[in-house]
Amino acid sequence: MKRLLGIITLLLLGLPALVRNNAAAQANVIRPGDNLVLENIPAIPAAIAEKAFRYGEVRAAALEDWDRSRREMLIVTRFADVPQVHLVKMPGGARTQLTFFPDRVAGAHYGPKGSNYFTFVKDVGGGEWFQFYRYDLSDGNMTLLTDGKSRNTGGAFAHNDNRFAYSSTRRTGQDTDIWIMDATNPKTDHMLVQLEGGGWDATDWSPDNQKLLVLQEISANQSYLWLADAASGEKKLLTPKSGTEEVAYGGGTFSKDGRGFYTTTDRDSEFQRLAYFDFATMKPAYLTSDIKWDVAEFDLSDDGKTLAFVANEDGVDELYLMDTSTRKYQSVPGMPAGQVFGLNFHKNNQDLGFVVNSATSPSDVYSLNIPTGKFERWTFSETGGLNTASFSEPQLIKWQTFDGKTISGFLYTPDPKKFPGKRPVIVNIHGGPEGQFRPGFLGRNNYYLNELGVALVFPNVRGSSGYGKTFLKLDNGMNRDHTHKDIGALLDWIKQSPNLDGDKIMVTGGSYGGYMTWAVAYEYNGKICCSLPIVGPSNLVTLLEHTEAYRRDLRRVEYGDERDPKIREYLEKTAPLNNSEKIQKPVFAVVGKNDPRVPWTESRQMLDKLKGNGITTWFLMADDEGHGYAKKKNQDFLFYATVMFVRQFLLGENVSAAAK
Repeated sequence: MKRLLGIITLLLLGLPALVRNNAAAQANVIRPGDNLVLENIPAIPAAIAEKAFRYGEVRAAALEDWDRSRREMLIVTRFADVPQVHLVKMPGGARTQLTFFPDRVAGAHYGPKGSNYFTFVKDVGGGEWFQFYRYDLSDGNMTLLTDGKSRNTGGAFAHNDNRFAYSSTRRTGQDTDIWIMDATNPKTDHMLVQLEGGGWDATDWSPDNQKLLVLQEISANQSYLWLADAASGEKKLLTPKSGTEEVAYGGGTFSKDGRGFYTTTDRDSEFQRLAYFDFATMKPAYLTSDIKWDVAEFDLSDDGKTLAFVANEDGVDELYLMDTSTRKYQSVPGMPAGQVFGLNFHKNNQDLGFVVNSATSPSDVYSLNIPTGKFERWTFSETGGLNTASFSEPQLIKWQTFDGKTISGFLYTPDPKKFPGKRPVIVNIHGGPEGQFRPGFLGRNNYYLNELGVALVFPNVRGSSGYGKTFLKLDNGMNRDHTHKDIGALLDWIKQSPNLDGDKIMVTGGSYGGYMTWAVAYEYNGKICCSLPIVGPSNLVTLLEHTEAYRRDLRRVEYGDERDPKIREYLEKTAPLNNSEKIQKPVFAVVGKNDPRVPWTESRQMLDKLKGNGITTWFLMADDEGHGYAKKKNQDFLFYATVMFVRQFLLGENVSAAAK
């Protein structure tokens, strides 16, 4: 989900609309929108946008759903400011926009065969209070299906039926109960199962539409699968805890005969394996044991004969097809290189749709005809006229950290012919914390490589997914600061690298990566030049106390329960907020006012404490955004401000003079 609005001035001048109004044009600076709150950010020369704007004129596409009869699909892409639903009728065909909202739209799903609608979800201003809507294809009318106030997510659709099951916080604002609705009649909406906790989601209906598979997530390491009666709501635990081992399950899909279900699980394994459970015995049959990596996702054909799945092999994806009758599988030859995700079988049981993203290509939609092995590309997303074939390819790097463990990441380097010598570095830390950086298209980040000669490092510190469940748990509770030390070891590795400039390092990251940025800024102040935390917590205690109620318990499992005196003492001791006096390098903090995950006050409280340090602090807040910027106009302004920050505090340039 992500970006709307262009103006004739943009088209005439070739610059984003932010760049000009009458007064700003005379001053030759980029004018922020009225929705943006700035503190201490100097006027940004328009020349920055003139050189950088093309890197923001890149689109991407995501596959949402196949038409039930025709070989057509719904995708989400952005042509104005935010992603909207589009119809594509053939490979390489026109992208016909169907929804037109000022906020992002996603989750489009066709009704059953013979119907004439699709459903989708939308929030307002990045607040993530998602609502379901129905779009009637006959006249383009849209109907709000949910209450307009609660958070509604998921959406498992019955087979050849208008009903769908979804999760909603409607009852308490905190618990995610399972609700069912006929999409053609919102008055049928009713709560099926009353639940406790914020991690529940319906994943699939049984072939006879009598049962539901329901996933209960406790943490990244612990989840359970339940079977619920679609009429009475009575539920039964399918995967009870056995012994002391925490087990995680990834989704669940009924087999075609309804006698069992497929899922991914790390039960009896370090990695997520594809497994089949027979309801009669509930003993797992592990289907991918020889693949020593996580199975990231899978999809089952409508006839139940073919399973498509993706294995995440050290951050690189491999697509496989399995014959469910023999359970034999093989990788798909001739696949476009890159990340592969969004697997979606057409009802014809022949066409598999998916998205491919690589270092030289943004996300685009492809299909594979399984009988013939033919690939077809459905979308060709624009790249701002840039020659992406020349973009830097990632290099897998590894380094030893403080306790002898090996940590890995990916390094992108500028063209050495254009930028000889040791290169400045931006270290970009992923969120999650159980996320994982995987090589793909870098979008605007390519500007730093191609135009400024800055190398980029994307580390996967302990606690990242994709490297086994033991590695995933290494940062939990009172081991949180061990992740900081992993970055400290990376900074030393950069210092020793013959091609990187260890005296010119900037650290940045979003969400939990923003927390890591704050932490590195105080723990390794002497090893960096500046930091850019984006929607990042500055104190995990205040985060847990103020994040939205529906996600609080899930985060407590990861960070530790702040109500426990010992945990609270540890979190307060290691909190960047309580070590702010150690930060002596320039900081640029970015927030969204409507962020439900990390309240904007997390950055505000930190900057207020930094005022006494005598350092440069920039602050940017978007009143119409949440956990990250989804609207292109806001992304553009943030990009130009970041370019100025990098040039001034990482590269040591006099930006105002250099941009004239």
